[in-house]
Formats: sequence, C-alpha cells, structure tokens
Amino acid sequence: MANNYNKLLNNLETLKLNGFKENLETYIGLVNNNEKDIITSLYELSEIEINLKDKRAITACVNVAGFPFIKTFEDFDFSFQPSINKEQLLNFRYLKFLENIENIIFLGSPGVGKTHLATSIGIEAAKQRKSTYFINCNDLLLQLKRAKLENRLEARLKFFQRHRLLIIDEVGFLPLDKESSNLLFQLISKRYEKTSTIITTNVPLQKWGEVFGDHVLANAILDRLLHHSHVINIVGRSYRTKNILEAGDEWLNITVKCYSTIIVKNYIDINIHLSNRNIDEINLSDELNNKSILSGTFNFIQTRLNIDVK
Repeated sequence: MANNYNKLLNNLETLKLNGFKENLETYIGLVNNNEKDIITSLYELSEIEINLKDKRAITACVNVAGFPFIKTFEDFDFSFQPSINKEQLLNFRYLKFLENIENIIFLGSPGVGKTHLATSIGIEAAKQRKSTYFINCNDLLLQLKRAKLENRLEARLKFFQRHRLLIIDEVGFLPLDKESSNLLFQLISKRYEKTSTIITTNVPLQKWGEVFGDHVLANAILDRLLHHSHVINIVGRSYRTKNILEAGDEWLNITVKCYSTIIVKNYIDINIHLSNRNIDEINLSDELNNKSILSGTFNFIQTRLNIDVK
C-alpha cells in the first residue's frame, strides 16, 4: 500500500499535478474519517489543480506582456487627480473596449498617472487571458527600424499587430524622424479596426504634427486612433513630486511653529518689560517699534497661515 502511494506521488509529480499532490494526504484523511466520500474528494482535488493552473497561466500572461511594473487600479490615488472620471476608468476593467475594438488615449503632463492607468488596464486584460503587450514608443520604433534593416519588418509588424491589446507608452516624448513616423503609421494602420491600442502621451493632439515632423502623416495616424476611441485628459500635479510636496508642507508647518514660538515669547517679553518700567525710563520709539513688528508678524501667522501657536 505504501509502495503504491509513493508511486502515485511520483506520477502526480511527473504529470505536474502539484496542487493535487500537495493536498492528497489531507483528503485521504478526510475520506478515512468519513468526512468526505472519494468522488467528492477527487472532484475537489481536481478543482484545486485547475485553479492553480489558471493562476499560473495568468501570471505567465502578465509576465510576457512586458509591463514596466505591476500596478493596479487599487494602487491609484484618484483623490490626487480629481480631473479623472473614476467610474469611467474602473469600467475599463470589464474590457468592453476590447470587444468593441476601441482605443484609449491618455493625455497629460509627465507624472500624472498615464502609464500607471494604462498598465492597470493592461494587467486586467492579461489576467483575463487576452493577449497583451506593453512597450515604450522609442523602443518600439528602434525594434521596427532594426527589423527593416534586417529585412524582417513585415514579421515584426505582425508580431505587434497580433496582440489583442497593444500599449504604446510615451508617444511623442522624443521627436520622430520621417522613417519613425512612417513605421508607426504602418503599425497603427495594420491594427486599425482589428485590435485595440492604448496610447499615453504628454503632447496635445493638435501638436502631433510638430512631433512627427509631418502634419499630414500625424493627422492620418490620429484619424485611425481617434476613430472608436476614449480620450482621457488628465490635468493635475505630478505623482512623482507628491511625497516631496507633502514633506515640504510638513517642513513649512514645523518651521512656522518654531518661529511663531520665538515671536510669541518676544512679544510677551516686551509686554512684561514695558509694564515693569517707569514711563521715564522707556525709549518709546524703539520699544513700541519692536512691539509693533512682532505684533504684526504674530497676527499674520495666526490669521494668514491659520496655525494655533502654543
């Protein structure tokens, strides 16, 4: 019996049924204690194995997609970018835009979260086993140029064309020469009304002609991208400076409180000093001038900065 059990474990390992193997002993115990019957146990063991394989497949899809980082919608601080329609973004998780063969274009200055959101959508697509690929625009064009030199451009275009979702990051971050513009046009044309593309760019669409060096070509690319598309324009501060700004605000508060303490102390000292001296001993112009300056500063801190000085 023990010999057959070991053989069974070896067979499960050979078949790469690791979930089945790892839980087998537990289920044998449940059967022996009459807590589960054999059929139910076998069914549940098979379900464990199927779920494990699905998780591995999802992980593989995410890994081959080439994402620069793993970030989801849960990681995004929508309160920091109030210009974004949160409901609209979260609806992209259901991938209706893929079914409708629609594109998404994220516009906005550097650091506002365009790449984060594009990646979040891409990860959702990869998790649902949709062929997804993420690539920086400059890297994409370098690959296409190299393929053209090596007489395999068509094959490389087909590689990028076949993905159900292609995410091209930072379009227009660097000016494009004539060859690069033509290559991008070829790719967008091949994907047009067949598959979905997500674009991130910090260049307003009306200025693409300047980046591409050819207004006619830029308009032709935009015409194909904007037809059946969602344009998300993000207006706000950079996430990359968020922590620095918050740290700066904290530093300002601490600094003002420190100076306020000194000012209040001097203000009180002058009041005590004036009250304890005879009128003849006081140089009114100096003392009252100091008191006036400190009083004005004190009032400014309280009223303008709204800080309670204790």
